[in-house]
Amino acid sequence: MNQVWPPLPPAVIVHGLTHALAALAPGCPVTLLSAPGAACYAGAGFWRALVGEARRGYPATPCIDILDCADAPGRAFEALAIGQKGLVLLEGTPGFAAVAGAASACGARLLAAAPPALDLARAGAAARHLRPWLDGVTDAKAWASGAVATDFPVGSSR
Repeated sequence: MNQVWPPLPPAVIVHGLTHALAALAPGCPVTLLSAPGAACYAGAGFWRALVGEARRGYPATPCIDILDCADAPGRAFEALAIGQKGLVLLEGTPGFAAVAGAASACGARLLAAAPPALDLARAGAAARHLRPWLDGVTDAKAWASGAVATDFPVGSSR
């Protein structure tokens, strides 16, 4: 049976503890999203430690965290084994169905692509765009048409 998941809060790509703390500081619901493929170069243990430390700093901020495994099903299985409840594994990756089955069995959310996200590594993103992004001020039609500066979101408009 497929799990029906509620919509994700706005996603923010974090590259380290400073970014994770900045994303949680406003107190708005947020999805902490690892950088693309972070499971392959940083690992699930690093991600779990980073998220745990950030959450200790802002325990009242509603937060979901998602580790991007790119096209590496082995990294996704490793992450599930240590309790990761949100993953990206690119659709079409060999082994996707097996990872999806394992994720479902342990109550984890598996995405076939990363959600649209604000990347805090982009110059000025935190200072200029974080709070409006978390507040959902972004007009999806404006993003799609290019009427709003598109120097910071990654993925399609929300």
